[in-house]
Amino acid sequence: MAATDPTHPYAFAAPELDRASETREHDHVLHAAWKAADTRVIVLRRDGRVLADAAGAQLVRLGNAGLDLGQVSYLGRGSSGAVFGVALDDDASLPGMPAAARYIDLRSAAAQLGAGEAALAAFARSLLHWQSRKRYCGRCGAPARLAAGGHRALCTDTACAQAYFPRTDPAIIVVVQHGRRCLLGRQAPWPARRYSALAGFVEPGETLEDAVRREVHEETGVRVGACRYVGSQPWPFPASLMLGFLAKAESEAIQVGAELEDARWFDADTLPAEIARGEVLLSPAISIAFHLIDHWFHGLTGARLAPGPALSSPPAQAT
Repeated sequence: MAATDPTHPYAFAAPELDRASETREHDHVLHAAWKAADTRVIVLRRDGRVLADAAGAQLVRLGNAGLDLGQVSYLGRGSSGAVFGVALDDDASLPGMPAAARYIDLRSAAAQLGAGEAALAAFARSLLHWQSRKRYCGRCGAPARLAAGGHRALCTDTACAQAYFPRTDPAIIVVVQHGRRCLLGRQAPWPARRYSALAGFVEPGETLEDAVRREVHEETGVRVGACRYVGSQPWPFPASLMLGFLAKAESEAIQVGAELEDARWFDADTLPAEIARGEVLLSPAISIAFHLIDHWFHGLTGARLAPGPALSSPPAQAT
């Protein structure tokens, strides 16, 4: 079903789309959706950029001319009909592509497109990325074929017949608090003075809370106790799910680990002035990282913080 909560303040988390997963499971229904006159296709490059209008303000939606169902992936049903996605090589084009259309990266999409369209682009990008890496069976090595509208990969060796499904990599992202201070870190590749929430991938057999405690200690040496879940954000670089937490520190001493260049405690009473003077840059508004920091700050002061400028390309770690 389509999302009914319109309150997500960050990017990629408000799809105006009914995924209609039951449609994928019935070939005749999927074929009918593909042949319908109101069906539209959004276009991506293999590198994940999405086709938008000349202003980069709206996704280009094409008819199904020049394509067959085996080339596209079913994304769901929008307000005006079924929506499919297709990934094209750099030199490929389709009938009806506007001459002035241009491909934009997903960070630009998040900043320029409406929330629903940015979420749709992210969904398509993550699905197509998974498909590009599931061309062979991981059990026997035989070629795999896509099924269920692109949401399943099946081994073509009938003796194996292994089925694979799209994967999402869960990652925690956390603002650690101690009194009126919060703990933020920075990585060396980031723009100067940028600090963000701490983040890391969840390991096999690990609870989200344990992942929070492990990652914070590994990156900063700080011990964390109680954790509280706040919200989540799809992060299509390439296919993560950021699970946001607030956590309480049980120690204060910082010992920076190998993944960070620096980590600091920031005081709620002085942080706004540091931001205003340009001494500190926070994460951009498209990320749950900024909203976790702002959530912590608002809970203490009732005021809001200013987000940092957008990044032009994905950093080494989701922020």
